[in-house]
Amino acid sequence: MLPISVDLAQTRLLLVGGGAAARRRLALLDEAGAAMIDIYAPEPEAELARLAGSRLQRRWPSPAEIARAQLVFIAGAAEPMASEICRVAKAAGVLVNVEDDRQRSDFHSAAVIRRGDLTVAISTNGRSPGLAALMRQVLDRRIGPEWELRLGQLASLRQAWRAAGADPAAVARHTREWVAGQGWLDPTPSASSHEPPRPIP
Repeated sequence: MLPISVDLAQTRLLLVGGGAAARRRLALLDEAGAAMIDIYAPEPEAELARLAGSRLQRRWPSPAEIARAQLVFIAGAAEPMASEICRVAKAAGVLVNVEDDRQRSDFHSAAVIRRGDLTVAISTNGRSPGLAALMRQVLDRRIGPEWELRLGQLASLRQAWRAAGADPAAVARHTREWVAGQGWLDPTPSASSHEPPRPIP
């Protein structure tokens, strides 16, 4: 398994399924910034229909519509339609995720924590989504909202270091030194970790 980050603002997505599983999947995709997503469900539940809005097609997708997608999510679609959609997608070279079906899935979605542009993903390669969810709860308590501001500080510092001529190795070293100096990753953060960043030397 190779964890990657996909820019869903530039990826054509297809979601098939009309129940609670599809609704949960849609919420995750929307949170991740999905901009091009078509949802197919002949009989969607009311809440899914509300969340999907104009993106909803109250029918199954055609083979051509499946082939146009780059990623297909099957969540709660009944058999034999789920298998047929999976078969068509794979034949067209489209990557498929079948909810709770590790064998038929080409990829798996990680449990995610978001703090602005900081994204922390936990994956079990589809072997135990429940464990991934539990670990997400633990880390969610430990990685607080302050990390969004911290990332912004580091992004500004990185720009300044690069403008001053630092190469990638030097930038990485400066980053390690800065984070260590702030105590952000100490087991018990010091008071200095809540102070504004020091000026760049």
